[in-house]
Amino acid sequence: MTPRPLSSARDARHFGGKATQLGAAIRAGLPVPDGCALDTAFVDAIASGAPGALVELAGICAQFPGPVAVRSSAIGEDSDDASFAGQHATVLNVMGVEAVTDAVRAVRESAWTASARAYRDRVGVDTDIRMGVIIQRLVDAEVAGVLFTCHPVTGQDERVIEAVWGLGEAVVQGLVIPDCYRMDRAGRLIECRAGVKDIRIQRMSGGLTRKEAVAEHLVEHPCLDAEKLAALHGLVSRCEDAFGSGPHDIEWAFEHELAYLLQLRPVTKRSTA
Repeated sequence: MTPRPLSSARDARHFGGKATQLGAAIRAGLPVPDGCALDTAFVDAIASGAPGALVELAGICAQFPGPVAVRSSAIGEDSDDASFAGQHATVLNVMGVEAVTDAVRAVRESAWTASARAYRDRVGVDTDIRMGVIIQRLVDAEVAGVLFTCHPVTGQDERVIEAVWGLGEAVVQGLVIPDCYRMDRAGRLIECRAGVKDIRIQRMSGGLTRKEAVAEHLVEHPCLDAEKLAALHGLVSRCEDAFGSGPHDIEWAFEHELAYLLQLRPVTKRSTA
C-alpha cells in the first residue's frame, strides 16, 4: 500500500478505522476536511527515516501547504469494540515538512505508551500494534466538541452534545466543564446546561497550539445558538443516512459558521438501562 487521498482510504487493515471511516464519509458527501491517509507500512518507513518515504511525505506536505492536523488511525481504532478515545496522539496546527515528519513519528509512538497498551489489554484488541496516520487540513475552530447519538450513560435515544470555545482538544483533554445539550431525534432541545469554559485551545501563528483564558463574559455563556444546534442536527442526520442509526460518537467543529465532521466512530460502551 501507499499513501492516498483520504477519500480513497478503504482498507482498514492498512489505513486503520479512523481513516477508512472518514474516507467513507467523504464519499457520502459529508463535510470532512480534505486530507491524506498514510498506511501503516509507510508510517513505519517514516519512523525509520527511509529516504524514499521522506521524499514522498514532502510531496504530500506540498499538497497541504497550510496548517494541518496529524491524527492517529491505528488498526483496530474506532472499531465497534475499541474506540481508543484519548489514547493516541493528535498533533494540531502542524506547519512544514519537518514538523509534519516529527508529528507522524509522535503519533506512531503514542501507540506504545503504557496507557495505550493497558487499554489494548483491557478491551482485548490484537497486541500487534500498527499505526496508520491521517494528515488533514486543520479546521480553525471557533467552537468544537463531541456529539453522541444516544446518551453515553443511559443509552437513551437522544442527541447529547458537549461544546467548548476553540479547538475541541479542550473537551478531549478534560480541561474545562463543557456546555451540555440534549436534543430529541427530531432536533428539539430538551436541555441546555452551560459549562465553565475558562480555557480554550487556540492555534499559534508559528505552529502548534496554546491554552488561552476565555473572556469572563463567555466562560458560562452557551457556545451553541439555535442555528448551530440545527446545523449539528442536520449533520448527524446526514451521518445516519450514510452509516445507519448508530449509535455514533461524532467529533465536530465550526469554522466561519460551517459545521465540519472531524471523526465518526461507534459508541463502544453504553448502559442497557
